[in-house]
Amino acid sequence: MEILPFDKKFVKDFVSLNRTWIEKYFVMEKDDYETLDNAEKFVSDGAQIFFAVESGNVAATCMAVPLGENVWEICKLAANEKFRGRGAGSAVFEACLNYAKDNGAEKIIIISNRILKSALHIYEKFGFTEVPVDKTHNYSRADIQFELIP
Repeated sequence: MEILPFDKKFVKDFVSLNRTWIEKYFVMEKDDYETLDNAEKFVSDGAQIFFAVESGNVAATCMAVPLGENVWEICKLAANEKFRGRGAGSAVFEACLNYAKDNGAEKIIIISNRILKSALHIYEKFGFTEVPVDKTHNYSRADIQFELIP
């Protein structure tokens, strides 16, 4: 399995994997559409999207986004169910974490939901701690927030 940075040829995978998991548990919201419809613009503005690729197939994807003032968010972590249990989610998450750190992150946040047990496990594995939910985000499904001070 290779971990690759953003490449236009994987944009459809980024969108479809994220839509699949969001629609499995929740409903698509305005900010979901904004992010998924404008992935290339986010990357050109400093974000990065990583892909775990095995035999030409995207197994997982994750995004690191600068929010300003050396604060970054890791978001849009999604995995292909066919590749479950192979570490693809952890691998793309770690790539995003390292990218944020390498680009000056002094705080990294994650906004999530408690029903996403596999994702919560990844966040805790990499040293993130739960903090009160910041109500300035735009996701109605958010009921848990994490942060890491590298």
